Formats: sequence, C-alpha cells, structure tokens
Amino acid sequence: MLIVICLLIGLFSAMLGSIVGLGGGVILVPILLILHETTPLFDWADANTIVGISLLIMIFTAMSSTFSYAKVKRIDYKSGWYFVAGSLPGGILGAWLNQFVETNTFSLFLGIFMLLIFSMFLFKKSPPSRLLKENQNQPNKIVREVKIGKKTFQYAFSPYVALLIAFTVGTLSGFFGIGGGSLMVPAMILLFRFPPHIATATSMFMILSLSIVSSVTHIALGHIEWMYVWAFIPGALLGGILGAKMNQKMSSKAVEILLRLVLLFIGLRLIWQGLF
Repeated sequence: MLIVICLLIGLFSAMLGSIVGLGGGVILVPILLILHETTPLFDWADANTIVGISLLIMIFTAMSSTFSYAKVKRIDYKSGWYFVAGSLPGGILGAWLNQFVETNTFSLFLGIFMLLIFSMFLFKKSPPSRLLKENQNQPNKIVREVKIGKKTFQYAFSPYVALLIAFTVGTLSGFFGIGGGSLMVPAMILLFRFPPHIATATSMFMILSLSIVSSVTHIALGHIEWMYVWAFIPGALLGGILGAKMNQKMSSKAVEILLRLVLLFIGLRLIWQGLF
C-alpha cells in the first residue's frame, strides 16, 4: 500500500512540476509534510528526510524532463549555465542549514516562501518593446532571441544579477528541497522576460545539476531514507516525461496561470499546517 502511494505521489508531483518548471519538489515536499501529520504510514517523513528524498528524486524528474525539452530545443543552454554556476554553491549551503530546523517550523517557512513567490506575479511586467530598447543600450546585458512556433521572443539579463539570483535560489533549494524552479521560473519570466516555455525548460536543466549537488550533501549528512526512495523514482521518471509533453501543448498564458494556482494553494495549506 505504501509503495503504491509513493509511486503515485512521485508520478503526480513530477508531472505537475515538469509542466510549470518547478522540478516536482514543490509538490512532493508539501504532500509528504501533510501526510506526515495525517497518517502513521508516513511517520518517518520529518523535514530533513523529506528534503533529502525530494532532491534525490528530483534528479530523475529533471533528467527525464531535460531530455524531453532538449529534443524540441526549448532549453536556453547559454543562459542556463549562468544559473547553474550560481546555484551550486548555494545548494550545498542550503542543504547544510536544513538540519537545524524542525518539521512544523519548516512547513510554515515553506508556505510563506511560496506565497512570496506567488506575489511576484502580481507586479506589472514591463512592456517588451521598452525593455528591449533599454537592454540594447547596456553592453553588460546578454540579449537572447528564440522562435517558438511562428512567434519570435527576445529577452535579456545581466550575468551578475543572474549569478546572484541563482545563488539565492540554490540556497533555498537545498534548504527546502524544492529544486529551485519555484523561484527561478518567476525570476526568469518577470525580471528577464523569458518566455514561459523557455523559462520552464531552462529551469529543469538548472535543477538537474543543482539537485545532484544538493542530494550529495544530504546523503553525506545522513538525511536519506533509502528504503522509501526507490518507490518514488519510477513515477518521477514517467511524470517528468509526461509533464514536459503536456507543457509543449499548452499556451504560455496557461503555463503561467497553472504556476500561480499551484503556488497559492500549497502555500496557504502549509502555513495552516505550520500554525495549527
């Protein structure tokens, strides 16, 4: 029974996480936290164990998603390597900090964090034409152009800002076990004007490297319950592939709306659990 539940959780969290570029951990971690409080089957799932398992499983989710996105050329590798370089040191730091927090406090912090990310989408975006004109006058910006279907998108970012944001994302990822996509995707869409499809695909590419480094740190700290990990992996592999394929069939607006709903619902649920 427990094995089947873990398999389905892995499938659902990876599929939804892959669609919106969050890596699955943003779904997996809250679900396990809720089950820890509601059923004795998940007594073993404290904050440290959940984060360790989430990051380890996320390797397989990100691997399958990255492969699917690479085949349709949705990943911006040039931009992605900047995010990878900044996030890896942060992932190690965050994984080390995680061992000092209790489960209820962890739920509260994660819920508040997710609502803060949701609130980022309430800010008005700059018009693309004005944004590009500003970027073209700044030589330190990396300007990118990509074609999705019949539409051409242009966006830009500062390498220094990208590295700083990625370090912050890496630290939060290692601490919360959510892969970093929940902050990286909104940052790419809102700050750098990445098209949502490119942001989600590039986020999964970054999450793959970040999850490996953060997982190794959690393994070294003894946070992995190996007897349960293997039940999640098959579902995570399949879910990552299915989510990437569903993302390709959705509009950019639909991807963004789904991302908002996921962040709002889970954020409120975790705050409730952390407080009561």
